[in-house]
Amino acid sequence: MSDVTDFDSLRRAMAENSEEPEGPARNARAEQLLAEAEKLGIPLAVIEALGHQLKVYNYSSEKDKMFVPFARLLRMWDERPEDFDEYETHSLHWVFKWMSSGMLDQPHIPLASIEKWLGEMEHRYRLAGHSERAVRSAEFSVAAHVGDVARAERAYGAWLAADRDAMADCHACELHGQGWWQAERGRDAAALELWAPVLEGEFACAHEPHTVLASSLAPLLRLGRVDEARANHLRGFRLVRAMESMRGAYADHVEFCVLTGNEARGLELLAERPAYFTDTGHPRSKLEFMAVVALLMDRLTELGLGGQRVPGPAGRDWTAGELAAHARAQALALAADFDGRNGTEHVSERARARMEQRPLVERLPLGVRTAARPKAVAMPAPAAAVAPDGSAAAAAEAGLPALLAEARRLSDTLQPNAMEAWAAVSRAAEGVELHALDRAEIADHRAMDLGPEGIPLFEEAAELYAAAGDPGEALAARARGAYVNALTGEVWQALTTIADLYDRVLALYAEDGTGVRQTAAVLMCRARILMRRVHETQDAAPEAAMTDAETAAREVLALVDGRAGDDVRLASRAAEAQAMLAELAALTGDVERAAELFARASAEFVGAGLPWFAVEYEARLAGLAHHLGDTAEAERALRAALEHGGPHLEATGRAQLHLQLAEVLGGRGLSEEAAEHALQAAHWADEAGESRTLGAWARQQLGGFLLRQGRFAEAAEVLESALPDLSAESHGDGAVVQTQWWLGDCLSELGEHRAAAERRLQAAEIARHWPEQHDHATLAHLAAESLGHAGLHTEADRAYARAGGLWRTLGNVHGLVRSLRARAWLALRVEDVEGRADTASELMASALEECRAALEAVDDEARERLVAELGHTHRQFGDLLARSATEDAEDESIRTALEDALSQVTRAVAVFASLGEEALHSRTGAELVAGWLEADLSRPAEAAARARAVLVAYDGHDEGDEAAQERRAEAGQMLQVVQEQADAEREKA
Repeated sequence: MSDVTDFDSLRRAMAENSEEPEGPARNARAEQLLAEAEKLGIPLAVIEALGHQLKVYNYSSEKDKMFVPFARLLRMWDERPEDFDEYETHSLHWVFKWMSSGMLDQPHIPLASIEKWLGEMEHRYRLAGHSERAVRSAEFSVAAHVGDVARAERAYGAWLAADRDAMADCHACELHGQGWWQAERGRDAAALELWAPVLEGEFACAHEPHTVLASSLAPLLRLGRVDEARANHLRGFRLVRAMESMRGAYADHVEFCVLTGNEARGLELLAERPAYFTDTGHPRSKLEFMAVVALLMDRLTELGLGGQRVPGPAGRDWTAGELAAHARAQALALAADFDGRNGTEHVSERARARMEQRPLVERLPLGVRTAARPKAVAMPAPAAAVAPDGSAAAAAEAGLPALLAEARRLSDTLQPNAMEAWAAVSRAAEGVELHALDRAEIADHRAMDLGPEGIPLFEEAAELYAAAGDPGEALAARARGAYVNALTGEVWQALTTIADLYDRVLALYAEDGTGVRQTAAVLMCRARILMRRVHETQDAAPEAAMTDAETAAREVLALVDGRAGDDVRLASRAAEAQAMLAELAALTGDVERAAELFARASAEFVGAGLPWFAVEYEARLAGLAHHLGDTAEAERALRAALEHGGPHLEATGRAQLHLQLAEVLGGRGLSEEAAEHALQAAHWADEAGESRTLGAWARQQLGGFLLRQGRFAEAAEVLESALPDLSAESHGDGAVVQTQWWLGDCLSELGEHRAAAERRLQAAEIARHWPEQHDHATLAHLAAESLGHAGLHTEADRAYARAGGLWRTLGNVHGLVRSLRARAWLALRVEDVEGRADTASELMASALEECRAALEAVDDEARERLVAELGHTHRQFGDLLARSATEDAEDESIRTALEDALSQVTRAVAVFASLGEEALHSRTGAELVAGWLEADLSRPAEAAARARAVLVAYDGHDEGDEAAQERRAEAGQMLQVVQEQADAEREKA
């Protein structure tokens, strides 16, 4: 049986359908409701149902269906205009504009028909007395679409010159169109200036700021304003994600991903909207979408990923290369249809230009989780050069001395890319006869590069060094092998080996058989192994192990002291030894000494021209400084670590440093800079393949910093991205709860109250198991607020009751009282429930009782705050009683309710008065409420007295006090009203 039985039920059904998500289901329901309206035999019912159908078609992918209901509406208007009420008359003329743009978006509708329609629109608007502003705006759209710049500029000027009236588009939509034209003409800065009021929230509508945010992306990138572009992407995509009708704006966001090196995110966006590949109801937005798909797929192909699987039209699997060809063909075919209709090449030219764009930013971090950027596939290496005699080996031999010299220079100065240089030497040396020393160095560095697998090569290198007449370097190579062995866990074996090497090198050094560099290398390896012993073994005598390690580090210092000169290697030995002493000091709990020594080690590395070696020690220093409460030093050290590491930092290390610096800056309240570092941390964690671990932490922090800045949409997008990767096992349940909490706050600010309630309830469920229950109570209370705002009154009452019970258990009277007051207001909002006013009053009375009971046992320190709570409860009780006096109640019942309300508010005045100047604004606010109640009870003299009392209270008060100004103004208004009331009473008498 149909749920539509009369006109009122039809209207309710249409209102409910309007709230449903855009799409075919909503459209089908509108069609069904039109059929139901026709059965009622009421012309206005059919008119409203047609208008509803037209509206849902317009906000969907089936825009091509709009024309039929509009044609019927127009015919009904021409035949019987008296069937239309004022609202439907306005609506009929309003949707003329939708028809104009709708025709333009359908290439099968001839241009002549569109021009004829423009004339019809102008005629009907003139008859109805409307301005030509909307007509000129529609003319501009036609001219801009076909590429008639001169006519478009004329129409644009006429559009802006005409008066705004009831038919003009809303400010937000008009500004979008005006800014779009400026950007189209290459005036990006002018476009953004026009869009500013929409971007800043001054103007909004059903599709704004959605489309302005999307349209602003490319202009912002072209102007180099990348931070704003990123923010607008996060804000805007959140708005358009669920709106089926916004394929064109969605395409702008995909395009943004391509232009900023975020190709992987672009693929994710395509996967979210598979229907966009095939929906045919709006050809112009399909053209825009397919052009951007081609742009993305061409970019992936350019990166060597043409064979990668990608999301595409349903029914088959697609590679990037295949989809690139398909999308380009579709876009150009649609463009040709439009151009064929228009008689120009303009649409095709724009489509080609869009598909041929180049990235504007190499890689713009977005903060949200995404796969690492696809890497370009390496091209095959060119064939080896051939020497004149035709021998590739001879050619390699000819270049080998230069490669060797460069590798030695880099390794002697400890440059980060030395290993790559030795690898190049190794490749070039294949099949070439070399001196033993050359072969020793190649083997030595290959062993260093291989890690544990290179241990046998250290022995080979040692034998070659010995054969080359360098016994000291042979001992150093074996010492390096012993240290690598210790890194595999074989510490005791390594100690045995190094003890022999230590004795031999000292003897050799004493006989001038080797130099300081080789001796220092062995001593440093010994010190490193002893440090591994400190860290990794369950030593029976840990103090002895630490003493041995300290002695070894000091031996290194004693050996190289004053001998380093310009020898970078020796300088690095001294710096590393200082760092070892710092590490040992930290292990003994001497944090200040450890910090001093780490700072010295870092300074020595930097002084030696080796800043990249200082990164680790600046990071350690930052941790110690934080432990000592010296946030300034922690910040300095972290900044220095990032600066010293420069391009040599690995992605994981860079992410960790940025995240630590973000936390330090956030602790100092510097949310904007903290957010930037958290953003970088998230980016580098993704690049390192650590999105689920370090990346989740970074995103969680970033979301919190954005929330602090009031950037709620961006924060929500980032936190939602972080949440799936956060787990109690990996990150702790505290991090999960905090993320849900922050996300709930964001969603609440964005007006997404049901979603906010879900997040807060999820967080509360986790916190329910914690020993300390304050967070549980707070989250339950916040969830109740969200449920109430979402109109879920029964659920909200349950949540407030849950919170109230927790507040009672915690002894938190303020939380308990506020939960009772909230429940009272909820009780009053429940419709068609008998006794709701009594229930509300009982709950508010309970809140008063809790305040009074608490005041009997509270100490002086907490008394003032609790007295203020009592005053606010009396005030709210009065407001609630006044609200409960419904208009359809009997006069005596209303008067009784107002008298009771006045009694409560009068008590509030007295309570606030007892608190003195601190509660002045609360007292005068209650005094004014009491005055209005006196006026409602026809007591002008008493109302006037209360108004004058407020004016006296602020006599001589600070003129800059905004609250005082508002109170004075309201008191003056009250005096005027009651004077008029008194005059009216005298006239009656």
